[in-house]
Amino acid sequence: MRRIQRALISVSNKTGIAKFGQALHEMGVEILSTGGTKRVLQEAGIPVQAVEEYTGFPEMMEGRVKTLHPKIHGALLAVRDNPDHLHQAKEHGIELIDLVVVNLYPFQQTIAQPDVSLEEAVENIDIGGPTMLRSAAKNFRSVVAVCNPERYDDIIAEMKANNGAVSEEMRRHLAIEVFAHTGQYDAAITQYLSRQFAAEDSDFPLYFAPWYQKQGPDLRYGENPHQQAAVYAQIGGAEAGLARAEKIHGEKELSFNNYLDLTAALTAARDFQQPTAVIIKHLNPCGLASADTLAEAFADAWTADPISAFGSVMGFNRVIDVATAERIGSQEFLSEVIIPRYRAESGDEQSTIIGAFVEAIVAPGYEDGALELLCQHKNLRVMLLEDFDALQGHKDWDIKKIPGGLVAQSQDAQFVAPDDIQIVTAKQPTAEQLESLLFADKVAKHVKSNAIVLVQGTRLVGCGAGQMSRVDSCIIAARKAGNRAQGAVLASDAMFPARDGLDAAAATGCSAIIQPGGSRADEEVIAAADEHGLVMVFTGMRHFWH
Repeated sequence: MRRIQRALISVSNKTGIAKFGQALHEMGVEILSTGGTKRVLQEAGIPVQAVEEYTGFPEMMEGRVKTLHPKIHGALLAVRDNPDHLHQAKEHGIELIDLVVVNLYPFQQTIAQPDVSLEEAVENIDIGGPTMLRSAAKNFRSVVAVCNPERYDDIIAEMKANNGAVSEEMRRHLAIEVFAHTGQYDAAITQYLSRQFAAEDSDFPLYFAPWYQKQGPDLRYGENPHQQAAVYAQIGGAEAGLARAEKIHGEKELSFNNYLDLTAALTAARDFQQPTAVIIKHLNPCGLASADTLAEAFADAWTADPISAFGSVMGFNRVIDVATAERIGSQEFLSEVIIPRYRAESGDEQSTIIGAFVEAIVAPGYEDGALELLCQHKNLRVMLLEDFDALQGHKDWDIKKIPGGLVAQSQDAQFVAPDDIQIVTAKQPTAEQLESLLFADKVAKHVKSNAIVLVQGTRLVGCGAGQMSRVDSCIIAARKAGNRAQGAVLASDAMFPARDGLDAAAATGCSAIIQPGGSRADEEVIAAADEHGLVMVFTGMRHFWH
């Protein structure tokens, strides 16, 4: 391994650079530098040669041109075991550079500012930095390329262990980091400029260029055991999100399906303001409730459908307290409280309720005593996502892969407000019904289409999900609710296209219906609701979820 003799350091982020430069100097490394970086190193007492002294060519055009010079890139790209390269380097006075430490102008931080101008954004597009990094990374067998300040200690440790050299394994890893970093940097520029120059009749950029990094080891498996899977986090995304959530307990790794269900639990839980518990099975809520306390909300949610809740994933929009943790996965609580309550409320005396097993939970935090209780369940994966707020995530596109490409849309982040409600039936809703209708409409947003949900107060009691016919969804929701359907409110994620759907909704025993409206059969459907003596309101907002 070749000992590092000369380094070029030019960084935007100065964190840790003086300490790193001092360590290099103490190991006899000559340092070239530019501008602000050179000043920081010199102020720390580290000898530095200015790049313009080395190249014999001054910085110019307000710093736009300073390292774009053959003496820099020849020093990086020369193949060390190629005699012709070394001869040409000597002939032109090129002194080889063995280490490049560069991080880039803060383009992404700049464009994240709400009032940034196009001119300011463009000035923060780094040219020399990516070029040097790419030259060094291309020649990774001879040159160490560092773009991440968190690597400084690793580099010094390697040099101390290898008599001033860095192993080829480390150089390979660093080269991959560089190309990923510059690729993502270019993707961010591409996406920003595409949005700036997008057609006036579209909010979507010409090029959609998100960038992702693999998180941790491969997942246990994909949707099925014969499929492989991995999880990737979006670099530069609007929120840290579930991909970067911390698993603080659980012997088994998460599976592909676990991540999808946790996503459904997260997105549903954080849409509600009161303490809320969500129980997800195959992406759909089999339990969802808001209450004055989280423990009460969880009990209400579990009572909705304890049959389906076996092997579920759960989401909570509050820090989990001891009272709630005592109930999660508790066979005793299931047997003594939930099952008797479910049977009494629903009238279902026959269905088999297997047990209290929970696959995974996600929450913004856990009290110490609560976490101790949850950790007693060895197969429960406990996920911590402190950045639980939904507002940042609403800025990201919702994307779905299709063969050969993808489709993208804005997030379904809107909710109907009380003032948006249009009462279309002769019968008027009570204040309590209106509150439940708005809650039910929000629940229906998180149910696969065609979606029908039945709600009592602020708790789900029956869910009909993912059916090809809205009539079938009504039948399923009523069967799940049992006796609880009587007097409940019903939400449909989309309009009723014909009277048969409204008749099926009325047959559930509900007292009020909320739906978008907008069907050619609206008059017929409204007349049917009046015949059944129902309250019905239109929202004008559909919530399909495919």
